[in-house]
Amino acid sequence: MARAQNLGEPEPTRESPFSALDGPITPNDRYFVRSHFAAPELDLCEWRLSVEGSVEKPLSLSYDELQAMPSKSVTVTTECAGNGRRYLSPTMCGIQWEQGGVSTANWEGAPLSAILERAGVHSNAVEVVFEGADGGEIKNPPRPGAPIKFARSVPIDKCRSDVLLAYRMNGEPIAPTHGFPVRAIVPGWFGVASVKWLSRLLVVDKPYTGFFQTIEYAYWQREGGLVRRAPVAGMLVKAQIARPTAGEVIASGSSYRVVGAAWAGESSVAKVEFSDDGGENWSEARLTGNPERFAWQLWEHDWVAPATGPCFLMARATDADGNVQPVTRDLDRENYMINHVIPVTVEIV
Repeated sequence: MARAQNLGEPEPTRESPFSALDGPITPNDRYFVRSHFAAPELDLCEWRLSVEGSVEKPLSLSYDELQAMPSKSVTVTTECAGNGRRYLSPTMCGIQWEQGGVSTANWEGAPLSAILERAGVHSNAVEVVFEGADGGEIKNPPRPGAPIKFARSVPIDKCRSDVLLAYRMNGEPIAPTHGFPVRAIVPGWFGVASVKWLSRLLVVDKPYTGFFQTIEYAYWQREGGLVRRAPVAGMLVKAQIARPTAGEVIASGSSYRVVGAAWAGESSVAKVEFSDDGGENWSEARLTGNPERFAWQLWEHDWVAPATGPCFLMARATDADGNVQPVTRDLDRENYMINHVIPVTVEIV
């Protein structure tokens, strides 16, 4: 097994500078960072990925064996489930992300479907649990019990569809901060599912109920008049304004090209609308670039600043399934899945 030291402090959280958005791909050094435990120190020569549980043939794959498998690449937008938490009222616990808990990268690796086929998944399997090599004690708030590993599960159908076990990020080996040597990439889902420092795949025949599945990264879901706790999963339709930034001073009557990005999880962005009067009136923005499934859609809008201000700028997205980004917050989501429209206030002089 790989050597790992996993009881230290987590990697510092780092937002991506969303206001610097200038293309479809986020450079590696600007990609957001979110970890729950310290990055483990892994020896690549000793690292193995084990495939266990409800399978015919358990596997133990080396890094070289994984790389020798047929590979694919996919461009994916990944958003932290708490992105935008800074704007919640009342204030909610957790890292106070602004707009920078989202990034897009091109990932290369082995499709999980091929590994599951090689292992021979039993017909009663329902999920695959992704376990990282990182772990430790839950310190905030303190929790009793022994240290735990970071782990999340994904339904078996999703795993067989488009999940990637990635070892390259934007053409380079994945850096330790982003999950070296191998990271799960779950397209269309919030970032918590894309487990870093992957060490084990456990195929299970009943839903996984681990700490980061049911206690953290869960919300209230209403179905048929009943309320239940559900794990955070697919990303929601959302648009953000990159420029202008909050508090920016803009000359009265001047022309300004508003730019931003929108994403829609497993769906696609159908349109983005812009408002400069707090949502009273909306105009359709232009979608730019070549759309890619699972990647954000860049957009822009030519705007003429009014005579007086301040102005409350808003953007909202609609996905291909007809879901419209809401203006108000769904309180059942607590401190996760923040996709309501957040105004950007600018000054007019």
